[in-house]
Amino acid sequence: MTNKTKYNAYKRYTSVYALGQHIGMSAHKARRVIDRIRGSSYEETLMILELMPYRACYPIFKLIYSAAANASHNRGFNKANLIISKAEVNEGTAMKRLKPRARGRSYSIKRPTCHITIVLKDITLVEKTKYTDRMFRDKYLMAG
Repeated sequence: MTNKTKYNAYKRYTSVYALGQHIGMSAHKARRVIDRIRGSSYEETLMILELMPYRACYPIFKLIYSAAANASHNRGFNKANLIISKAEVNEGTAMKRLKPRARGRSYSIKRPTCHITIVLKDITLVEKTKYTDRMFRDKYLMAG
């Protein structure tokens, strides 16, 4: 797995991510929650997830909380400046189970799983990156 994060002029990564694999629910039900929180701030997202009545909210809440802990511990980001820049849900493998039926038969049941990726971005570093990119463009590219 490669970590494709944008590296700014201050030699710091601007984003961190958390990946949850083999979560026991369908991707369709998890996408319903993910579509609601994409692009919102970290604190607003936690409030939204606590109030939504869906079962998918708890694993997503844990992932976002973990990504914010990664951001503050590993990168030194402030949690108040984090936004959810990317949130995606992919289908995982289906767990195959057998359900006993009448007369000694059994039916196969496929329990779907999904993989959820949450990417948090520090907006203060993104603004600094835009500013330095603009300075670089003005100084070197427009001069010649």
